[in-house]
Amino acid sequence: MSSQPVPSALDVRTQAFPILTAAQISRVRPGGKLREVKKGEVLFEPGDTNIPFFVLLSGSMEIVQPDLTGERPLVTHGPGGFTGEMTMISGRRSLVRGRVTEAGEFLELSAESLRSLVAKDAELSEIFMRAFILRRLELIRTGQGNVILMGSRHSANALRLREFLTRNEHPYTYIDLDTDKTSQELLDRFDVKLDEIPVIICSARSVLRNPSIQELAECLGLNSAIDESQVRDLIIVGAGPSGLAAAVYAASEGLDVLVIETSTPGGQAGASSKIENYLGFPTGVSGQELAARAIAQSEKFGAKMMVAHSVARLDCEKRPFKVVLDNGNRLAARSIVISTGAQYNKPRIANLEKFEGQGIYYGATYMESQLCEQEEIIVVGGGNSAGQAAVFLSQTARKVHMLVRSGQLSDTMSRYLIQRIEENPAIELHYKTEIVGLEGDTHLARVTWQDKTSGETSTHGIRHVFIMAGASPRTEWLRGCIALDDKGFILTGRDLDTATGAPVWALARSPQMLETSLPGVFAVGDVRSGNVKRVASAVGEGAIAVHLVHRALAER
Repeated sequence: MSSQPVPSALDVRTQAFPILTAAQISRVRPGGKLREVKKGEVLFEPGDTNIPFFVLLSGSMEIVQPDLTGERPLVTHGPGGFTGEMTMISGRRSLVRGRVTEAGEFLELSAESLRSLVAKDAELSEIFMRAFILRRLELIRTGQGNVILMGSRHSANALRLREFLTRNEHPYTYIDLDTDKTSQELLDRFDVKLDEIPVIICSARSVLRNPSIQELAECLGLNSAIDESQVRDLIIVGAGPSGLAAAVYAASEGLDVLVIETSTPGGQAGASSKIENYLGFPTGVSGQELAARAIAQSEKFGAKMMVAHSVARLDCEKRPFKVVLDNGNRLAARSIVISTGAQYNKPRIANLEKFEGQGIYYGATYMESQLCEQEEIIVVGGGNSAGQAAVFLSQTARKVHMLVRSGQLSDTMSRYLIQRIEENPAIELHYKTEIVGLEGDTHLARVTWQDKTSGETSTHGIRHVFIMAGASPRTEWLRGCIALDDKGFILTGRDLDTATGAPVWALARSPQMLETSLPGVFAVGDVRSGNVKRVASAVGEGAIAVHLVHRALAER
């Protein structure tokens, strides 16, 4: 079987900046209006929202990005070219400035008109979406964003901010203060002290000293396009695979959808280095890539994404329901899909939190793998996530110690993973073994583990531990509103018959398959009791939930 040719840099450039034909432009015309532009006219600025989409009929314009020293040129568009990247679809703030360099005539479309065109014209949809995605990827690859992050690889907060930006696909420039000796000039320029690191320079204006994720998101205006006063058809809490699938199907079927994500879209799957048993990806796909594609797909159909906010509680007294955010704001919805997933259980080790982000990690992406090149590391857990992490990290680490609490790898681990682990000389399995001690000053330096069979303990000079063992649901905010099982997972459908002390089902009809004890509220993915822990099943549940949401909305 012949292999597919690898696209050249020229091919990618052509797809990122294609020239529309006269026939294609004629199909754009009905949704737009003609605009005469003059040389030097600025059509949009960084930070602008709801910027128009332009197709050039004549004349030219340049796309530049302001920085601390002036402007960086990105591209010049001529006749047949068009403006925009992923912010055209997401509705978030522009990252660039668009300035006319030669007078001419442009075709101008509103963001809503562009979305309508993409929905009904398959060829133009493919051209525009591919170009927008490739342009955003190029900004990420070259670090040409409106964010400069100055931090240390030994800083847990710097890692947290980098993960947030990376998994939200926001381009940024990273300056490693451990290796970049010229960065002191930047620190001096903004009067930054060492104890205020990591530092974010946002849009070449604001300086954030050791900010929270929420402060960073606010500075970048990631949620600025969201109308919080609107009563929506559907709010989806959690942007794991099940939540993103629900967003794609609901938005594509015309529902007004908002997704709320605490930190980084993709859930546990988003932190996976490679998923190899997901249908349609024979060579595997990273969790981050899968999540990014799903987000772009949902936003193409009009779904909105709110990040860096958690849900504190659910006001379930009457419909429309009210989702109460961590800042006290209340968002109304006629129906809700809960897709908050589950979080890895933390071992009961006295000083575990001290080393989180500084030697203790709960995800294994490319970013973490670069921190432990040619070092011995530990992966804790015996399930699929731990297995995928061990195989991935063995490519860069000198040795991977896989600590499994039981006497075997999980019965649910895929056979292909078990075989790879057992045949990999860089991975050493330790059954019935647990970590009992962590040591170090500011960063993890030594780990002590115990063989539970012999009782023997040993200490090792290991600086990086990846914990992926067990999982607990994130359902504290639902107590009093929705029936949970004895472990805190959400009961749905027929399983509600077994609930004790649960809220009383209020309707004459029986609960639908994924419906909770609260009519019109559904649970999908790992947060649901009895869920099959597979990405494919999570996606399936998200899709099915939307079908059930339509039924629930029809009752009102």
